[in-house]
Amino acid sequence: MNPLYQQARFLKSVNHLDQLPPDTGLEVAFAGRSNAGKSSALNAITGQKSLARTSKTPGRTQLINLFPVNDSMALVDLPGYGYAKVPEKIRAHWQRTLPAYLAERKALRGVMLIMDIRHPLKDFDCQMLDWTTSGGLPIHVLLSKADKLKRGAAQQTLLGVRRELSERFPGATVQLFSSPGRVGIDEAHAVLDHWFGLRESP
Repeated sequence: MNPLYQQARFLKSVNHLDQLPPDTGLEVAFAGRSNAGKSSALNAITGQKSLARTSKTPGRTQLINLFPVNDSMALVDLPGYGYAKVPEKIRAHWQRTLPAYLAERKALRGVMLIMDIRHPLKDFDCQMLDWTTSGGLPIHVLLSKADKLKRGAAQQTLLGVRRELSERFPGATVQLFSSPGRVGIDEAHAVLDHWFGLRESP
């Protein structure tokens, strides 16, 4: 585990790209459907219980939240997406804003896409994969809630998702992850370290 990520602190939430900090340094974005366990994954990766707010009501993350790790590196929590109760106006806003962020943000080094292992590769997941890979950004999938499946079933899902990614989104990588089970944190850290230039390869 890299203790660097334990230094992450909340900076601010923004609704528009022009409210973001200067486009310098390095950023890694976290994306995922509203009930995929994105906030829990961020908390597990940073070793903090409540850095990202978790809620029993999906769809609460409707802003871009910035968590600097130091003066030159930050983790970025993108709005939870794909939940039916998010108002249409907010949905339309992020439908325009997210692809613009992914395409235009020079500081962005990669995207961690969180998917519930029981429901992988839904429409929004594939849309995020499209937006990210078309912009030439690396993307790494965390199959969250891996503790909800038996080991054999989890491995089978992992292999199936890896196969589909290799066919449709070459270059995308994937791993098992469980926040309560502390599964996959070191592997996720290795990917972050690589994207932030702290090691040569994950």
